[in-house]
Amino acid sequence: MFFVTIFTASLSIRAQGTLRAGPMVGHVDMRSATIWLQTNAEANVRITYRDNVVGKGLATATRRTRAEDGNCLSFVLDSVEPGRTYEYHVIVDDALVPEPVPNTFRSRPIWKWRGTDLPPYTIAVGSCHYVNQPGYERQDSAGNESGYGSEYEIFSSIVEAKPDAMVWLGDNTYLREPDWNSRSGMIKRYSHTRAHEASRTLFATVPNYATWDDHDYGPNDADRGFWGKDHALNVFKLFWANPSYGVMDKPGVTTSFEMIDMQFFMLDDRYYRSPNGRKDGDHTILGEHQIQWLIDALSSSTATFKVIVVGSQFLTDNLRKECFSRFPEERERIINLITENKIPGVLFVTGDIHAAELSKLDRSDAYPLYELTSSSLTAGSNKDIAKQPNTYRVPGTEYGAHNFGLLSVAGPKGQRVLTMRIMDKDGKEVWKREVSEAELK
Repeated sequence: MFFVTIFTASLSIRAQGTLRAGPMVGHVDMRSATIWLQTNAEANVRITYRDNVVGKGLATATRRTRAEDGNCLSFVLDSVEPGRTYEYHVIVDDALVPEPVPNTFRSRPIWKWRGTDLPPYTIAVGSCHYVNQPGYERQDSAGNESGYGSEYEIFSSIVEAKPDAMVWLGDNTYLREPDWNSRSGMIKRYSHTRAHEASRTLFATVPNYATWDDHDYGPNDADRGFWGKDHALNVFKLFWANPSYGVMDKPGVTTSFEMIDMQFFMLDDRYYRSPNGRKDGDHTILGEHQIQWLIDALSSSTATFKVIVVGSQFLTDNLRKECFSRFPEERERIINLITENKIPGVLFVTGDIHAAELSKLDRSDAYPLYELTSSSLTAGSNKDIAKQPNTYRVPGTEYGAHNFGLLSVAGPKGQRVLTMRIMDKDGKEVWKREVSEAELK
């Protein structure tokens, strides 16, 4: 890291064509932040940045994008200080990349042992993002294509909600038949989706975290037997900027991050998942190591709210083949382990079903478990959700149109309240429910 004596104003400005996609703010903590980007061709790139307090210009080292990696790079900005707003700029081959909107992020504040109330915050969540591409869509018998994605203005609505982070719940792009059989095909699909203009401001100004589900992993309902799963993992890591990938020395997209007094546990429901048609052997979605890590991590967490994020629905008793209800032993085991270890504050956030709903499992021996499902962002909607069974659905929370979710936390220490909302594509509230800290103990 070095100081820049003359900041970005002294640089020449080149056409936007130097970047294919990005920049995207990834994991942000108190003393570091990660910025992802993709250039159109191999190029020398660096990031300059400065905060709103000291204003001293800083820059990363210059690195070169490589065609074999899709010309993607993630930069760690390691001279960040807590609780400050930063502006950042992308420099490609010594030229400043124009910014349709100011590129900014805010580092996490120090909040423990400060003698003040905990700050409020909001996390946006969503799943199932489909970007149409002529020539790669399904056709009818006459050869006419019908795009599966629509209403991309939803991303402007997410930005207008001013979330402190965005959590992508899986199916964040849709691999098609020409894509999933090669690493290069996967890179092309991810590149096409990431370059879509509608999501640019969200990526450039809000920290983004992601897990995956079947469609950004491989074919529909793909499992551990998918031969291209290592390519899929490599490409996922190229295009996202999570804090880590995999746990207990096992590959995957499992990770965790904190937001004030909420901790997210991002699970991988694909890499170790048993085939739906397998009759013998183990029958699992997460795999033993991931279950052990999850319970360890939950037991160690001091967060008020502990959010388990997974692509497949967890609580529902609907026997869709992609839900945990098809893996009842694993589902019950996880619930029992949470209960036996007396872990407070646990709830689930999921995607996948192209509709939104809130599920609640009342338990005689412990607090109720909630699951917020938010889907889809732009992919086709499940308008029949109200007709589909789910014993645990909270009445009035089913919604079969494009949506995103908001998790907002506020209140004094010891009396925190989580407000869960589902918002429509225009940012209007569809419904909201509040859950107090005390209710989850």
